[in-house]
Amino acid sequence: MKISAKTRIVGLLGYPVEHSLSPAMHNAAFERLKLDFCYIAFPVRPELLKEAVKAVRALDLAGVNVTVPHKEKVIPFLDEVDKEAFFIGAVNTIVNKNRKLIGYNTDGRGFMRSLSEKGISVRNRNVLIVGAGGASRAVGYYLCQKAARLFLYDIDKKKAVKLSNVLNKIRNNVSFLNLQSSTFNLDEIDVIVNATPLGLKKDDPLPINVDLLKSEHIVCDLIYKKTKLLEIASRKGCKTLNGLGMLLWQGVLAFELWTGKRPPVDIMRKALISNI
Repeated sequence: MKISAKTRIVGLLGYPVEHSLSPAMHNAAFERLKLDFCYIAFPVRPELLKEAVKAVRALDLAGVNVTVPHKEKVIPFLDEVDKEAFFIGAVNTIVNKNRKLIGYNTDGRGFMRSLSEKGISVRNRNVLIVGAGGASRAVGYYLCQKAARLFLYDIDKKKAVKLSNVLNKIRNNVSFLNLQSSTFNLDEIDVIVNATPLGLKKDDPLPINVDLLKSEHIVCDLIYKKTKLLEIASRKGCKTLNGLGMLLWQGVLAFELWTGKRPPVDIMRKALISNI
């Protein structure tokens, strides 16, 4: 990749970011299309987020991705937030349009594209999302519009109930499900989505009671590596999906927002796989 004085910079604001696969994915796409762009990961401590966003404008970066822990807190520092991202309450992509910073969220659409790519439909099915954070809000925004019913669980019940109330404004089919109840089972659930960080570390507890899994279940994890949850689900005969597809497709959508061009999806996918 040749860097010149004309090279447009895009990047990632998060903390930490050393593990990110986004630079490899986007730079491979820029190189294939011969676009004079370069993607850089910027470690931004929470207390410096406001200054980092100002730098996007001051340095005239083409745009940035936003990741943990900044997706929600970045919103007050933007000039405009699109309708979807505003409702979700989280931004993962910023476009610098003539020094006007506009926030978007491509996570939910990326997840739905990853489901479709694998032939998984949630239409008229009951879906359970474990976790009620930013990722859950993003995927829940779309899942509640397609699923027969959407159930939410979080160890913080108030957080899950609050998100349920928000999503019910889109479609009144969302409710809290108590996984800790002694009478709980997964018989009425078709699709399970782990939207928690549980599984990033080898010694993490499992997000659900895997003894309740049956071969008919579809189990998804937003973590892009094959987690213990997915390994056990696979052994039980469940169809499984990790978060690699979501990472890919949210990146594809961000790429289009920054450049106005369709990226080479297969090149981006290969870059992700070769850097895991």
